[in-house]
Amino acid sequence: MALLTDHSGWTDRGYLPHYDKPGLVQAVTFRLADSLPKSKRSEWEHLLQITDDAEERNRQIECYLDQGAGSCVLRQAECAEIVQNALLHFHSQRYRLIAWCVMPNHVHVLFKTFAGHPLGKIIHSWKTFTAREINKFLRRVGPLWQEDYFDTFMRDDDHQWAEKEYIEGNPVKAKLVTRASDWPWSSAARSASMA
Repeated sequence: MALLTDHSGWTDRGYLPHYDKPGLVQAVTFRLADSLPKSKRSEWEHLLQITDDAEERNRQIECYLDQGAGSCVLRQAECAEIVQNALLHFHSQRYRLIAWCVMPNHVHVLFKTFAGHPLGKIIHSWKTFTAREINKFLRRVGPLWQEDYFDTFMRDDDHQWAEKEYIEGNPVKAKLVTRASDWPWSSAARSASMA
């Protein structure tokens, strides 16, 4: 994989910048709307202003999410299954899944986009469909997901491998299971069942 120097794939909806090009391998995280309270966001923004350390801020956010903040509706098997099935639905047609993990309050996905299927549209379809189905299942209304998502394009094979390991190991790190393959809503479990 080559380093990307062409900036024509950058987009911005007023929240976070996103880089999108067909064939690009991306790691994406999207979160439940109530997973990160405003009080915590303000605390981390303050930390970032003091230390100018984005890595530390991201580490703290991930640790906080792994503690299971918010309603954690994805802890319910039916809700996690809705999300996992949505990710798998267009695999090999619009994108190629490499790794994923549905955590209690957020979702990690590592995938390669195909021409004609922009990153933003793929994520929008996942979030729209799953919000409708989960809200219907839970008999609730209102936003399910935070508006935006976090994406990182993979610089090279080593970066991609490390991201895959992180995603599949997330339930172990969060102490939800002792082995990655024991978490049923992840690529690690699917790989183990096919072995």
